[in-house]
Amino acid sequence: MNASTSPTPLLHMRAVSKQFVLHLQSNTVLPVLKDFDLQLMPGECVRLSGPSGMGKSTVLKLAFGNYRASSGSILVRDTQGPAIDITQANARTVLHLRSQTMGYVSQFLRVIPRVAAIDIVAEPLLEGGASLYSATQARDIAAQWLTRLRIAPSLWQLPPATFSGGEQQRINIARSFIKPRPLLLLDEPTASLDPENTQTVIDLISEARAQGVGILGIFHDSLVAQAVASRTVAMQPIS
Repeated sequence: MNASTSPTPLLHMRAVSKQFVLHLQSNTVLPVLKDFDLQLMPGECVRLSGPSGMGKSTVLKLAFGNYRASSGSILVRDTQGPAIDITQANARTVLHLRSQTMGYVSQFLRVIPRVAAIDIVAEPLLEGGASLYSATQARDIAAQWLTRLRIAPSLWQLPPATFSGGEQQRINIARSFIKPRPLLLLDEPTASLDPENTQTVIDLISEARAQGVGILGIFHDSLVAQAVASRTVAMQPIS
């Protein structure tokens, strides 16, 4: 296969470094990541491995645009055009990529006061102004996801602030998976889940990969990692 027909990575991180400046500690510089390279292709599930403090969550947050890289480039393949270097993108472009291209399951749900769980899950289907769904249709689809992830119907109309950690995580997963996007970033998606719901998430990841979705994730549960990962990238300490 020649270069002109080679598949384009969904995510390409090149020589990415990240430093934090601790302003309250005499501007101490804390290096977290140095010259990190990674390519993620369609249908892959790449697992980031290594002890705590190696920068695994930082890699996901850099890819999602929560952190700005200190150096290097992070190319995300846009669904509507050429790849975008998220290290140089403005806030509007980052929001566009999050709406159309990237889903992100963090370890914690961003709880929205007074918004019902079903509406939190349905919201991604209504983003962007030219939605394919009415509000009623989006809620119907959200109900299907909540059912699959075993959220009791009695909870659907309640804000998830008082839900258990596992229930909040399932709301987070439903919200991130409900809208098909080519790239998923998963930070310990099964950390708070029981075995039955863990298996459901494994199934969701396998289904997404079969549809060509590229997944970059942190899976400390070795059984989950063995079930979903196509390869592993071992994070190394900064020398």
